[in-house]
Amino acid sequence: MNYDHILSERIQGVKPSGIRKFFDILEEMKDAISLGIGEPDFVTPWHIRDAGIYSLEKGYTKYTSNAGMSELRREIAAYLNRRFDLQYDFASQILVTVGGSEAIDLAIRCIVNPGDEVIVPVPSFVCYGPLTEMAGGKAVYLELKAENEFRLTPEELKSAITPKTKALVMPFPCNPTGGIMERKDLEAIADVLRGTDIMVISDEIYAELTYGQRHVSLANIPDMYERTIVVNGFSKSHAMTGWRMGYVCGPKEIVGSMTKLHQFGIMSAPTVSQYAAIEAMRNGDNDTEKMRDEYDGRRRYLVEGLRRIGLSCFEPKGAFYVFPCIQSTGLSSDEFCERFLMEEKVAVISGAAFGPGGEGFVRCCYAASMKDIAEALTRMDNFLTNLRKKQSRNG
Repeated sequence: MNYDHILSERIQGVKPSGIRKFFDILEEMKDAISLGIGEPDFVTPWHIRDAGIYSLEKGYTKYTSNAGMSELRREIAAYLNRRFDLQYDFASQILVTVGGSEAIDLAIRCIVNPGDEVIVPVPSFVCYGPLTEMAGGKAVYLELKAENEFRLTPEELKSAITPKTKALVMPFPCNPTGGIMERKDLEAIADVLRGTDIMVISDEIYAELTYGQRHVSLANIPDMYERTIVVNGFSKSHAMTGWRMGYVCGPKEIVGSMTKLHQFGIMSAPTVSQYAAIEAMRNGDNDTEKMRDEYDGRRRYLVEGLRRIGLSCFEPKGAFYVFPCIQSTGLSSDEFCERFLMEEKVAVISGAAFGPGGEGFVRCCYAASMKDIAEALTRMDNFLTNLRKKQSRNG
């Protein structure tokens, strides 16, 4: 069988995720520390787990409606109004998905035609470009700058817009940089978008994890509501990664088309997870705030530690990542990560995995215990000290 001939040309053209290769090595190592995977180290709060368990005990194991249980969609609408001042009709503007990743995929496939361009600010999460390509579109990567704290500026956006531009991805708070967009930043972006037909896919999975200010959605900005598709979920805010629960909100015409695609590909999100998610929406605000406070302490500790050992990095304002610059080491991002993993048994992720603009940086996740963060910093200090000694001898 000639599988090169059998497989879709589009899927063959998509490169594997640059994040995963380090975990294959990490699994074989003893005493290794991971600051790599973007997953809370917290267990899903008990009252949320208990709601899922209770649903199984009661035998609630049937399909739900394609869009998700109406009770859950009502709670999502109430939560978004309560936490972010966003108003959506539960019956026509909210779709429950299998994680935020499915929501992003559905959004792109429902609005992108072959040849359409999607502007993707980078460094950012790895899925936007490949999903655009699988839909027949073209990802236009827009490199954000560290000196701007990896914010998207109106000048940068203007430079990337062409007659073929169909959509803009807004990946804020950002994985991997920790960058955010404040209201004034979003208002400047809105000024560029007004008068165009450009849709916005706003990935707000880290909306609950901002430090020093509340998250503002582009959908909060005047005239942006009707063009914004808001993607969110439970994985980061409620430590529910394995439950695979997400949701998308937006204009009813867009969400209706996404629901149609979802019903053919997925049918409905897992029922037990939906019952757990109802409890998370209804009674999980305190859990979220406690986790955010804990992440905030880790964030400040890690930034201070990285600067102390000689790596520069701006202070992230959102998510749970620090994105230090490693250019002073003379190593590429891939080389730094591979050597650090092999020599000190600590996994961080190459900035190059997150698109153009990520080279020269690495992503360190502080959704790990303080003990592991402290030990990782000690090992990184040792790695840098040994590296400088070797370079001095060879210099």
